[in-house]
Amino acid sequence: MLKKLAFLASLLLLSQAALAEIRIGVVNIPLLMANAPQAAEAKKRLEREFSPKDKQLVAQQKAIKKLEEKLARDGLTMTDTEKRNLERDIISKRREAQRSQQEFKEDFSIRRNEELGKMQNRIIAAVKALADEGEYDLLLTEGVIHASPKVDATAKVQKKLALLP
Repeated sequence: MLKKLAFLASLLLLSQAALAEIRIGVVNIPLLMANAPQAAEAKKRLEREFSPKDKQLVAQQKAIKKLEEKLARDGLTMTDTEKRNLERDIISKRREAQRSQQEFKEDFSIRRNEELGKMQNRIIAAVKALADEGEYDLLLTEGVIHASPKVDATAKVQKKLALLP
């Protein structure tokens, strides 16, 4: 019995010594996605790309509103044919505006996802670069309930990320 206890104690000590050598780090990916300089650049690119279309959609909505105001203001004095034609024109323009808005949302979503994918690839490259330097044996990004500030590697990854194009 004494031999078994001595054996178990030696196994416990060996396993603790082995664990002490493993260097573990935790990386907060959402924080990196929000604070990376590349994220601000991507946001500016998207704004430049989609600003003209957004302005066009706003102009479409204003034109529809003017037609609706005209109908409300002059509807009683219009002939039935004029009123019917204006109502049809408003309905047609609303449908066109809705289609344009939907296309805009889809295009924007696709481009935003492309930019997010590029950002994720850059972050992964920065994490791998940090791991390849040999500073960490294990870097975790998800599924961590609690991490001490001693193992938080987010700032180091952010520095690596700043060096990437």
